[in-house]
Amino acid sequence: MAVSPALKALSQALETRAFAPIYHFLGDDDFRKDEAVRRVLDAALEPSLRDFNLEQRRGGDLDPATLASLLDTPPMMSDRRVVVVREADGLRKGAREALARYCAKPAPDTVLVLVSPAGAKAEKGFAEGAVAVAFDALGEDDVEKWLAKRAKALGTAIEGPAASLLQSFAGNDLALLAQELEKLAAYTNGALIGVAAVEAVVGVRPGHSMADLLDAVARRDAAAAVTLVPGVLAQPKTTAVQVVMALASQTLALGYLAARRAEGVGPGQLERETWGLLKGSGAYTGRPWPEAVSAWGHAAAKGWWSAEAAERALPALLEADLALKDSRVSSEEGVLLSLVLSLCG
Repeated sequence: MAVSPALKALSQALETRAFAPIYHFLGDDDFRKDEAVRRVLDAALEPSLRDFNLEQRRGGDLDPATLASLLDTPPMMSDRRVVVVREADGLRKGAREALARYCAKPAPDTVLVLVSPAGAKAEKGFAEGAVAVAFDALGEDDVEKWLAKRAKALGTAIEGPAASLLQSFAGNDLALLAQELEKLAAYTNGALIGVAAVEAVVGVRPGHSMADLLDAVARRDAAAAVTLVPGVLAQPKTTAVQVVMALASQTLALGYLAARRAEGVGPGQLERETWGLLKGSGAYTGRPWPEAVSAWGHAAAKGWWSAEAAERALPALLEADLALKDSRVSSEEGVLLSLVLSLCG
């Protein structure tokens, strides 16, 4: 998981408690943004003096005078104060002008943290001079590393298969993963978290994940795929649209690999090309990228799919996607069952 220079600078500031005057947290990962705000507050303010030196507001609630007053107020019995403005993109014109004036000459004893919500785009000229820290949603291949780091912070560790199983349950929803990981750490009392613990605490079993459904379709095993559909859809944060997206990525990859194999390209080169495709497209794979690359390579070696079969499957994938986005559809499970039967046929 690559760490941006801005994120490294923030981590160093948290360790040294030498903060920049203004930070702008943005990106689609609200969980890590909220966690970063909490860490700034813990490092920047003495707990006993926090009530006197912390202001947290929403951008849309601030008029120019109120914002200016918040930023100009000196700390009380402390070296610094912290002002957090959430939904900063909601600041109206007058408040934005007041912010721009402050950014030109920020107070040395105030740390201003602007937080933009997921989906908000970086605006040119907004909070010029702020340290912009982007918290982008973690890719599937990064979530397992995040789980390992989180488990270590909880005084425990999690096995790779257990992390993959937990990820199949919650995807990249870090808030849900953190919640389940805390339960698992308490359950194992600091011991290594294995698959059995995830089964017992989370209630998800190996062999019933989206990855298992994808593998069943890859080997054209209609009976297994049909059996897995209801359980996969029952998992939190897993939607039928996501399953179709993952199946589409897999089908395109298998068609590409089959075509390249027919051209005489060897396994090593195929693997490198698959990684290149993923990094270039950011495709949703429904599982960590290393696992997807390995599964696709295995299916290609077995010859379960041809380029022609993958091309024939694309209309069925498009039809399923459109059907699921139609408000009149009565059964997502029915749409998926029809799709997997078509793909496995």
